Amino acid sequence: MFLRKALISIAILFASLLSTSKVLAQEPPQENVIYKGEVLQVLEQGHSEFGENYQKLEILLYSKDPSSEETLTKKITVENNPQNSSKVITYQKGDKVLLQEIPAKDPTQNNATYIITDFQRTGYLIFLFAIFILFTLIIGRKYGFYSLLGMVLSFLIIFKFILPQIAAGKSPILITLLATAFIIPITFYLSHGFNRKTHAAIVSTLITLVAIGLFTVISVSAANLTGYASEEAMFLQVANQHINMRGILLAGIIIGFLGILDDVSISQASTVFQLKEANQQYGTLELYKHAMEVGRDHIASMINTLVLVYTGASMPLLLLFLESTQSFGSILNREIIADEVIRTLIGSIGLILAVPLSTFISAILAEGE
Repeated sequence: MFLRKALISIAILFASLLSTSKVLAQEPPQENVIYKGEVLQVLEQGHSEFGENYQKLEILLYSKDPSSEETLTKKITVENNPQNSSKVITYQKGDKVLLQEIPAKDPTQNNATYIITDFQRTGYLIFLFAIFILFTLIIGRKYGFYSLLGMVLSFLIIFKFILPQIAAGKSPILITLLATAFIIPITFYLSHGFNRKTHAAIVSTLITLVAIGLFTVISVSAANLTGYASEEAMFLQVANQHINMRGILLAGIIIGFLGILDDVSISQASTVFQLKEANQQYGTLELYKHAMEVGRDHIASMINTLVLVYTGASMPLLLLFLESTQSFGSILNREIIADEVIRTLIGSIGLILAVPLSTFISAILAEGE
């Protein structure tokens, strides 16, 4: 019965999300055509006069006939050097690559050139994703399937509602909070079932998310973060001047925190209800006290996890600053560093708040069983 209701709700939500995808205020710009290719052989290889790698490659280029949609192939010669690519990478026979066509200056001549933009990675990513799905279904079984369904719905909400609305100039923080109000109950009930344990996790998650949302707004404003720390933000602002970059930063922090909050709240709720099942004599205070022993361990491990995750994601940047002659205070004051520090600290503070809150709400609901 619950599954039928869930599927009906998902279908309704999916239909509504598809309708919101039309809110973009402008047509997307046409992108450069990217072709797939395979390196047949390395014709030349050496170093330029500046000591940089240089290659001349024979590549089999794949394209499609616009009229028949048939795959066409042709052999081309491509020079791989720093002038044609920002990344000095050497290629070998059999490498599958992506190429961009540079049209000829004279449109009457058919002498377009090509540059290699990157490796083809889609095939392996699909293979890795298939392994992820397989393990999730084998080990998680029914709940693994529901969690995958919840993940798909989360992506749908992000790509069909959050991103189009933000691109249309709407408030990123407001749109994100509204979207999470849909994401949280749908994904929680699909992954963990319709029961008191999930009710407690949802309530504590929503309360913590609102509190951390307000704290994030205050922190970003107090630290004078602009949202322009990355090159992507600068390019995005040039492409669409209606977007509030500080709001994008706030929305990113909240969405990132939501993933951590899911784990904490449901883990504490599960602990409380397992304690109640093991000893029916436990009251609210006893449940809270014993579950918090587990919660404190959870806090310690998750904070360390947060620090390591953000540090790992910023390794190239940290190494760059390590080579710098600037003082630690000067480096810390940079927005690109302050951004990551604030993300880590806000996530840790929210985690600490979520543990006692989810434990207390779960203890109250478990006592009522």
